Amino acid sequence: MPHRYILFNKPFGVLCQFSGEGPTLKKYVPVQGVYAAGRLDRDSEGLLLLTDDGELQHRLTDPRFAHPRTYWVQVEGVPGAGDLKRLASGVEIQGYRTRPTTVRLFDQETALPPRDPPIRFRKNVSTAWLEITLIEGRNRQVRRMTAAVGHPTLRLVRVAIGRLSLRGLDPGKWKEIPASELAELKKALSLA
Repeated sequence: MPHRYILFNKPFGVLCQFSGEGPTLKKYVPVQGVYAAGRLDRDSEGLLLLTDDGELQHRLTDPRFAHPRTYWVQVEGVPGAGDLKRLASGVEIQGYRTRPTTVRLFDQETALPPRDPPIRFRKNVSTAWLEITLIEGRNRQVRRMTAAVGHPTLRLVRVAIGRLSLRGLDPGKWKEIPASELAELKKALSLA
């Protein structure tokens, strides 16, 4: 029987498992036997890959097989050039230094749909959006990185895993990964 490969746009507040308290993947993805290849915490949104292919799951979650993951991050305040440079070169969090990453400050709002519930709004505190691409994925890493440079994360959305993206996938919706995109992902992970 062929493996299943699914992209899911995880809404805020949903757990990345099929059982447990509160909204879980079971509410959104009626496919048996697939599991999340990587995680997003309850407070994060965005792209999640679900599969029953154990080798692919292993390659996507084991730190030895570094692959890019891109996040759009709304932060408190507007990071300056020094903050962006610190994020890009790696920051010290929880006793380790993060690997270098790619960071870009958006010059306008993102095209993301509003979050439900909305983030807190504070009249006297500005916010900004960053695009951060990591090749490692430690627990709550993006949140800890932005806090380390003085700009706490307000909203975190994973928009891409490698070249797989959220494009055309509304929150709470899922789709099978097209064969061409799956072949490209497997090639990048040396699974071709």
